[in-house]
Amino acid sequence: MISRPRLYLYRLIFGLLLLGFWELSSGRLIDPFWVSSPSLVFVYLYGVFADGSIYGHLAITLYETFTGFFIGAIFGIGVGFALGRRETLAQILDPYVVAFNGIPRIALAPLFIIWFGIGPTSKVILVVSVVFFLTFFNTYAGVKGVDEELKNILRIMGATERQILMKITLPAIVPWITTGLKISLPYAIVAAVVGEFIAASKGLGYLINYNTSLFSTTGALGGILVLAMVVVICNEVINRAESYLLRWRPREERKSEGELY
Repeated sequence: MISRPRLYLYRLIFGLLLLGFWELSSGRLIDPFWVSSPSLVFVYLYGVFADGSIYGHLAITLYETFTGFFIGAIFGIGVGFALGRRETLAQILDPYVVAFNGIPRIALAPLFIIWFGIGPTSKVILVVSVVFFLTFFNTYAGVKGVDEELKNILRIMGATERQILMKITLPAIVPWITTGLKISLPYAIVAAVVGEFIAASKGLGYLINYNTSLFSTTGALGGILVLAMVVVICNEVINRAESYLLRWRPREERKSEGELY
């Protein structure tokens, strides 16, 4: 297992190699009109950050993403946990959950905009609809996957249901929940941006769409790069939170699951 500083160094080197290949390919292998170049993108980003024009767009997209993400995650985890412990209720609601989950979110986006307007509210609800099901299914699977033999052993030893919940169930489903959060975060940003593509007056999705309408590949790629950086930073935050919550697990087990120490 490589150390954290060395891992970050390797990641940096790999990223620089990709940027170098992109820079060398632009104008030599591919027309810059189609792919721009890292130097032009960074100059564009420096300009929009320096004059402050991007901050309003970034703030709107982050608000839509994280408001919808937290609401969807809270309800998804809560409902998944509840149905995971209520087998009969889960069986009754199963076809309805499957049906609602099968509806393409892109088909709902225009309806949400009609119902809630072109402001942030429609995008927040679109994000909620995406995050809810991703966190719900992961939490539900985690609850159903808890070892019943361990719970029965604790019951024989005189443990209460609350003690079983705190000592067995909750620790066992933390990896499932964090996996659901990590999976749903990029989709939350995608949902917010898709909603902004359809109808918006602000946001990174609006900015990217505006630049593509002007055939500005540089501006569009600049917005996409900002979104990618947001995802990477947020994913790292979730990884750190997961490491903290799972600090009770054996060191070797955490390493085998890809955690860095």
